[in-house]
This record gives sequence, C-alpha cells and structure tokens, in this order.
Amino acid sequence: MSTINFKISDAELEVMRILWREKLAVSFSDIRTELRDKMGWEKSTIATLLRRLQKKGAITVQEKEIHYYMPKITKEDYIMFKKKSLIDKLYDGSTKNFVAALCQNGELTEADIDELKMYFRMGDESK
Repeated sequence: MSTINFKISDAELEVMRILWREKLAVSFSDIRTELRDKMGWEKSTIATLLRRLQKKGAITVQEKEIHYYMPKITKEDYIMFKKKSLIDKLYDGSTKNFVAALCQNGELTEADIDELKMYFRMGDESK
C-alpha cells in the first residue's frame, strides 16, 4: 500500500475516477471528451487538473505522440487515506465513535447492522 500524504480536490477526483475505471493509460483527448460532456469543463481546466495531479505524484504521464495518463495511487489506497483522514478529523481517530454516530443518527438501518454483524462473524471464522 502506498502512503498518500496529499489531498485531491473534488475536481481532481473526477479525473482520478476516469483513470481508475479504465485501468490502462488514458489519452488526454479521452479524458477531455468525458469531462467536457459530464462537467462542461474546457481543455485548459482539464490540463490544469492533470498537471496538479502529476505534481502531487498521483498520476504519471506517458509521452508518446500524445500524452497518456495513468494513476500512481490505487482507488483503494485513496479511499483508505480519506477514511482515516475523516475519522481522525471528526472523531479523534476513533472508528468506534464514527460507527456509533452512524447508528445513533439512523444512518444505518437494522438490516445494515445485521449485515455488518454477519460480515464480522464471517471474518472471525477465517482467522
């Protein structure tokens, strides 16, 4: 697992979602087409986002006849980083307090809780 020590903005995350989904190098043209259609962003905006992500070390660029971009971090690693960051920030690092807050506020239904209990029981059996 790579260590992530930078933040990805919501706009940059839109670019990362494309790269994570494709799993292969993606051309600037393909990224531009999707984000233009989905977000209405101009070429310069997308180029800026790609430069920022490259500077942060989140993506690499393969320079051939055109530029191709690939993620340097996995989606799973980024999710783990964001989860830890959120729990540290809002719940003083306590996952228990985070889950308790979800249960207390009705965010988790009884069915959700039963499903989680089953999930954890299955995890205990594999040890």
